[in-house]
Amino acid sequence: MAQPLLERLASYLAGEFDNRSQSLADPVWYLHLRLWHRPLPPSCFGEGYSFFIEQLSVVSGQPPYRQRILHITERSEGLWGQYYGLPDPVAYSGSATQPDRLASLTRDQLIALPQCGVAIEYQPTTETFSARLPGDRLCSFTANGGVSYVRLKFDIGPETLAPGSPVVFQMEDRGVDPTTGKTTWGPQMGPFCLVKQQTYELSRV
Repeated sequence: MAQPLLERLASYLAGEFDNRSQSLADPVWYLHLRLWHRPLPPSCFGEGYSFFIEQLSVVSGQPPYRQRILHITERSEGLWGQYYGLPDPVAYSGSATQPDRLASLTRDQLIALPQCGVAIEYQPTTETFSARLPGDRLCSFTANGGVSYVRLKFDIGPETLAPGSPVVFQMEDRGVDPTTGKTTWGPQMGPFCLVKQQTYELSRV
């Protein structure tokens, strides 16, 4: 029996990712990043699958950053990913590798980000999932007293269709100046290509 698409997407996402090879090949344009998608308990949302996400600049010596929540569900019109903020992201720094700290996290503790939802399409020829903001929308949220705007975009799936091929997460989130449309941060030469190093077990709904 084929694995349902939502569960397949969740199994691809759940894990630790790293772009060491990309960074070594082109260190001028690509930082060495580590990224975690740590599954949250089903009780957090009660449906679908949810993940605590954070990332780390490996060589910087700084703690993990960009803590956020992604909740994926299946709607009548297809797969959907909704991002949420945390009231104090720094308080959760390092939780991706200390998941016990996430056990008590509940939906009502999260900050709704209604403009930060992505439509997710499945590409059967490559077995890849592609997430995009609908239309030309920008994800917007308040941080450090100001409003930030981000263009969210990711693709995830096997590197090749050969059995045992590693899962690759291509991340191309970019900060955007809404007045000029210019990129203020993010990859300049194409997406970060992070290869899954470790898979986490999903919490079943």
